[in-house]
Amino acid sequence: MIRVTTFAGKSVAVFGLGGSGLATARALEAGGASIAAWDDNAASRDAAVRAGVPLVDLSAADWSRFAALVLAPGVPLTHPAPHWTVTKAKAHGIEVIGDVELFCRERAAHCREAPFIAITGTNGKSTTTALIAHILGSVGKDVQMGGNIGTPILALEPPVDGRHYVIECSSFQIDLAPSLAPTIGVLLNLTPDHLDRHGTMENYAAIKERLVAKACHVVIGIDDVWCRAIADRLKRSNGGTVDVLSVLSPIHDGWFAEGRELVSQSGREGVTGPIARLDGIGTLRGRHNAQNALAACIVALRAGARAQDLQPALRTYPGLPHRMDEVGRLDKVLFINDSKATNADSTEKALASFDRDIYWILGGKPKEGGIGSLVPYLTRVAKAYLIGAATEDFAATLGSVVPFERSRTLEAALAAANRDAASSEGPEPVVLLSPACASYDQFKNFEQRGDTFRRLVHALPGVTIRGQGAR
Repeated sequence: MIRVTTFAGKSVAVFGLGGSGLATARALEAGGASIAAWDDNAASRDAAVRAGVPLVDLSAADWSRFAALVLAPGVPLTHPAPHWTVTKAKAHGIEVIGDVELFCRERAAHCREAPFIAITGTNGKSTTTALIAHILGSVGKDVQMGGNIGTPILALEPPVDGRHYVIECSSFQIDLAPSLAPTIGVLLNLTPDHLDRHGTMENYAAIKERLVAKACHVVIGIDDVWCRAIADRLKRSNGGTVDVLSVLSPIHDGWFAEGRELVSQSGREGVTGPIARLDGIGTLRGRHNAQNALAACIVALRAGARAQDLQPALRTYPGLPHRMDEVGRLDKVLFINDSKATNADSTEKALASFDRDIYWILGGKPKEGGIGSLVPYLTRVAKAYLIGAATEDFAATLGSVVPFERSRTLEAALAAANRDAASSEGPEPVVLLSPACASYDQFKNFEQRGDTFRRLVHALPGVTIRGQGAR
């Protein structure tokens, strides 16, 4: 645990008692603060009581005694309307911050030398974060990974000289971290997302830009107009270095992917030319993972890895569950769990990773826009299997372009897809769960949906268990 000493002797309101909220409450108490914790959800309050966290009904509290409100990242700060605790805090002139801000203050107060690598972007940030941690760990660095992935940031080990913090940051966390100034800041890409929480794309992009605005070193993808504009601004204003990367075309002054080869033309870190290849690395399929891997390699070189360390580390990267996760093989049929693909943009990357013979399981609770944007990829799909609430909407989109079945349930879809893929004449047919939908109509979350798929695959007679599914 990182003890938060910067509020020692002060009273702090903590709202939102999920995993990060409970970790925040414990860290503040351990550092000498008096906390008043609350949550609108009774079950969360009960969990806090069991964890020994003191509750105070903030709706009836004396706000003049609080030095700060520490807000959980899932609680609205501005849009669609500020949460009632935010309104109370601002009425009393109290700052509203989050757990990443508390980490930044503790690091600044006690160990600025601890390298802090912060990663954000609309897509790919979890994979990039995990891959950076994996590469640095493989070369013997002391690595702590967390934030928006896995362990809450304040539940990590305390900062010491040489301890590398590899932290995934959501836009919600960035919005609550005004002093965010990482050693290396990574911005992968920007597409419309969470606009219900940020109002406009301009607001969303501006919040993401804060992560790299004060970074000593910046790594930024330039394959979308938003990030390209941010990179141009940073090149003019940033006092450190800006590494730009692309997976769409070669660039003469940066880093790029050419097919499955990662290439440097920046001349930095004493590296020019090819730095690694992704051929045969099943956990890094697709162009989107080329972007993730390229960013991770740049960061690793900046953090002290050698160029010759990159290829062995990439080949041993185990991948993340539910993200293009190879869970098994049955003779020539490959089974891929991409349950994390909860929108069409994410599923597009999955479909683009295979040229043909895809037996595609999709559906769930549909999101705005449906799957119309995926029509150009349907030539790669041998057959589709529709599940959940989106069944009829998606059937209308697929029409006569792709054969499909209304499977309704994941169990029925996998059975049918396995049957059809097994009779395919293709060299490596793929049964792909990439739903392009939220899971809430049939499952608690995308993790439960992916775990169910993995369990069903592993129950198939003769299947070879692979990847994350082997855990």
